[in-house]
Amino acid sequence: MIEVLIVGSIGLDDIETPFGKIINTLGGSAVYSSIASSFFAPTGIVGVIGEDFPKEHMDLIERRRIDTKGIEELEGKTFRWSGKYEFDLNTAQTLKTELNVIENFKPKIPEEYKNAEYVFLGNIDPELQLSVLEQIKNPKLVVSDTMNYWIESKREKVMEVINAVDIALMNDSEARELFKTPNLVKAAKEILKLNSDYAIIKKGEHGAVMFTDNKHFSVPGYPLEDIKDPTGAGDSFAGALTGFLAQTKELNDSNLRKAMVYGSVLASLEVEGLGVTNMDFITQFRIKERFEEFKEIVKF
Repeated sequence: MIEVLIVGSIGLDDIETPFGKIINTLGGSAVYSSIASSFFAPTGIVGVIGEDFPKEHMDLIERRRIDTKGIEELEGKTFRWSGKYEFDLNTAQTLKTELNVIENFKPKIPEEYKNAEYVFLGNIDPELQLSVLEQIKNPKLVVSDTMNYWIESKREKVMEVINAVDIALMNDSEARELFKTPNLVKAAKEILKLNSDYAIIKKGEHGAVMFTDNKHFSVPGYPLEDIKDPTGAGDSFAGALTGFLAQTKELNDSNLRKAMVYGSVLASLEVEGLGVTNMDFITQFRIKERFEEFKEIVKF
């Protein structure tokens, strides 16, 4: 029985950074976030793959004991993304995107997933995010993410999603673009006006900030010396945050702060290697160790 349901993209990535290059590696928002979530709670993944999806990639997902009943295989090729990072690792240059089977993806939530109490909607089409919410029975917590592409092409639907979820998650550039303001505090207030209980804005290597109606909390980025690939860091943050809240089953201010720290922990561990395969080597010991380091970082 899963506790966390994650819906998003599953893909094959070609990634180049100043520190290396990998081809045909496992990628996608649902993959990074479900692996991060799986360190904390039983997780199920919903997404679509093509006939060319390598068996070793599915083996990696299943090795994390992620339930894969929600992965649908369609005739055709898997979604592909090719990107490059220069020494400013905060910005990816997209070289090529091939939608392939994801172009006509309609998420079908397996019956045993419909009772999941914790849901993360990765940055897929907001209309698909809304269709997922129609299929879920009675979730305790729904977290959503988005991206600039959807803000530019389906702004009103993005707003609908924010209005329907408990935690609206996005990065700083997305928040500024969505609400047409350079000020993140003003953007967060607009998110909260749309009925989200919490607004969490990711700031890349600088951490993340959570806003409620009357307070805010900031978690720093972990000071890493060896960053190899930031792809999937935001999704890892979201998956760990959702998974931790599912594990503890407490949605309050104190626990959300801990969840954000665990999100930053998983994101920092993930970026130390190239691609998602690095997450295969993360252990509970490393997670706890870095969590304790975070406590020292913010202590005064």
